[in-house]
Amino acid sequence: MLDKKVAELLNEQINAEFYSAYLYLDFSIYYAEEGLDGFANWYKIQAQEERDHAMLMLEYMQNNGEKVTLNAIAKPDKECSTLKDPLEFSLEHERYVTSLIHNIYDAAHAVKDYRTMQFLDWFVKEQGEEEKNAEDMVKKFELFGQDPKSLYMLDNEMSSRTHSEPELTL
Repeated sequence: MLDKKVAELLNEQINAEFYSAYLYLDFSIYYAEEGLDGFANWYKIQAQEERDHAMLMLEYMQNNGEKVTLNAIAKPDKECSTLKDPLEFSLEHERYVTSLIHNIYDAAHAVKDYRTMQFLDWFVKEQGEEEKNAEDMVKKFELFGQDPKSLYMLDNEMSSRTHSEPELTL
């Protein structure tokens, strides 16, 4: 059994990860409507990754005898009016998610829950990658997004992203 506070935070994180999937799916829809299918693909894959993260946490909770409570997933609250908006919102969101993961880690550390800390190590590393990817997307758009030919090439680059299952042993 997990510490009550740690289990509560993990359960909240499951729901936060599903919200992240909704948010990124919303960004995918926005880009598809704007005719940027590569960016739409990139965010559709990102949504799948977030769903995977939620499922990993759900499985961890179940493997530790904890009840999982799925709450309603809020409608994405970001309004996109420029092509750069989803990129900036994503960076902001990933930084927020990192803070949530750190809060769970802190709670696990406080009660010497080393198994949960080890489990969360993968997410800490993953969040570093998520933030870097989001930062890179913003930088690339700032460099190339205003030129139609460069934007076309960047969109093509984004279309090559594929989904891969996370490599985490529970």
